[in-house]
Amino acid sequence: MGRLIQASLPAHPGLTLAAAHGRDPGDFAGCDVVIDVAVASATDDLLARLDGAALVTGVTGRDAAQQAAIHAYAERAPVLVAANFSVGVAVLRALARQAARALGPAFQAEIFEIHHRHKADAPSGTALALGAAVAEGAGLPWPDAAATARAGRRGDAEIGLSAARGGDVVGEHTVFFLGPAERLELTHRATDRAVFAHGALRAAAWIAGRASGIYGVDAWLDDALRATAWPSASGV
Repeated sequence: MGRLIQASLPAHPGLTLAAAHGRDPGDFAGCDVVIDVAVASATDDLLARLDGAALVTGVTGRDAAQQAAIHAYAERAPVLVAANFSVGVAVLRALARQAARALGPAFQAEIFEIHHRHKADAPSGTALALGAAVAEGAGLPWPDAAATARAGRRGDAEIGLSAARGGDVVGEHTVFFLGPAERLELTHRATDRAVFAHGALRAAAWIAGRASGIYGVDAWLDDALRATAWPSASGV
């Protein structure tokens, strides 16, 4: 993903690459915004070197202590946290929330996702974010309502999450609302990982210069949809 972000940079003329770091330590001097697409275990080292730069992080799987550290950093700099940088997925979350609210308890929600065989986490961070959106719309507690494993009968107040892994699938997520005599399916399919790189760069441009605090994809999306040139016809 880091290489894809660098390759996608020319499509975003308002941004300039100041530094790129992999596993080797380095500082972020001169960086206004840092895009973090590393791993959860690198969180402490990352935060120690940010030095007040805005942060866009797409890392999932952080534990409670790491999440608390991110929130603590947000007291002195703007931080955008996203499980997925796709504009389509952001819209899917909003639609899933709205559908859960409109359909009510007569419809049960299930989330199914497919990714390539090398993906480390299951369910994906995106699936969990979709589950949280459905729970919000349905008035269910999250993550208590999440059912990531099932043996036997479905519970009344749960949101099922299941995953498949194989091949080179970039990412597919479907939210099912299963009701009496009908069902609603909302699906997003990513066919090129570059969509996430462009989304991360858009997020970096958006958060630069904002006030300290934690920002989610919804705030970014709301501003994006108000912009007359968003998204461009080319998908960039």
